[in-house]
Amino acid sequence: MARERFTPDYDPDCGDTSLTSSRHDIVIGRWQGLRELLRATGPDWLARGHRIRLLAQACAANSTVETWLAAEPRNADALVLRAATETARAFNLAIAAGRGVPIDQQRIDTAVMACLQAAEALPDDPTPWVSLISVARLYPAGVRRQELARWWDELHARDPYSVEGHLQVLHYYSARWHGSHGLMYDFAHDAAGVAPPGCPLPVLVQYARVEEYRHLLDAVDGGQSAVGHGQHWSHEGAVSAVRRTWQCWISVRPDEIIAPGELRDLNHLAHAACHAGVQDISAALLRMLGRRATRTPWSYTGDPDQQFAKFRREAKLRT
Repeated sequence: MARERFTPDYDPDCGDTSLTSSRHDIVIGRWQGLRELLRATGPDWLARGHRIRLLAQACAANSTVETWLAAEPRNADALVLRAATETARAFNLAIAAGRGVPIDQQRIDTAVMACLQAAEALPDDPTPWVSLISVARLYPAGVRRQELARWWDELHARDPYSVEGHLQVLHYYSARWHGSHGLMYDFAHDAAGVAPPGCPLPVLVQYARVEEYRHLLDAVDGGQSAVGHGQHWSHEGAVSAVRRTWQCWISVRPDEIIAPGELRDLNHLAHAACHAGVQDISAALLRMLGRRATRTPWSYTGDPDQQFAKFRREAKLRT
C-alpha cells in the first residue's frame, strides 16, 4: 500500500475557529460577529493581537469596519480594528506599487491618525501602538528617532513581552527598511536577553535571520539558488541561536500547547532548526507542529510542502 503523503495544514487563522467564523462574517459585510469576538477576547493581548491583525487583513478590501463605526462610532474595539485596517490598506498599496516606490503620504498619515485615535479610545490596549510602529515603516525616511522611541515606550508599558510589537520594531530596524543588519540583530539579541523563561521573545533572532535572507534575495537577481547555499542558516552562530531559543522558550514550558498567536513563531524556530541541521530540536518542533504550518518562512527557501515532507522524513516522523 502506498504511504500517505504528508500535507501541511496552512490554516490562515492558525486554528482559531472563532476567528474563522468572524472572518466569514466580513465577507457578507456583517460586523456584529467582529464586535462579539473582540468583546469576548478581552485583554488577552496575544489572542487580541492575532485576531486584530487577521481581521484587519480581511477588512482591508471592504467597508465592514466603516459600517460598524457608522453604527457605533464610539466603540473602542471598532476604532482599534479600523486603525489596523488602515495600516493593512497602506501596506497593500505599498506592495501593489512595488519595492522602493513611495505611496501617497496622506494614506500613511490617515493610518497614523487612526492609530492615535484608537490608542486614545482604549488606553490600556497595546494593539494600536503595534499598528502605529508598523505603519511608520512606510514613510520614505522613516520617523524621527524620538518619535519611534516614544511609541515604543507606550507599547512596552502595556505589553512588554509582545512578540508582534517587537517584530514590528525589528522590521523597522532592518536593512530592507530604515536600519541595518547589525542594528536589527542587536535589537533581537537585547530583547532575547531580557525575556523571562518560557517567553517566546528569543525567536526574534530567528525572525532576524529570515529578514536578512529576504534582503539578500532582494539584492540578487538569481533568486534563492544564488544566495548562501545553506550557510546562511547553518553557520555556528545560527546553530547556537537555535539552541538558545529552544532552551529559553520551549524547553521550559510546562506543556506543548501552542496558542494560535504563537504558531507563526514556532514555525520560524522549526524552520531555523531544520535548515541549521539541529536534528534533535527540529524533530521535537515538527512533532509539536504536526500538520499546523504557516507558509512563511518556509516559502522563502523553497516549496513549503516539499520542505515539510523532507524534514519529517529525516526526523522519522510518521505522516
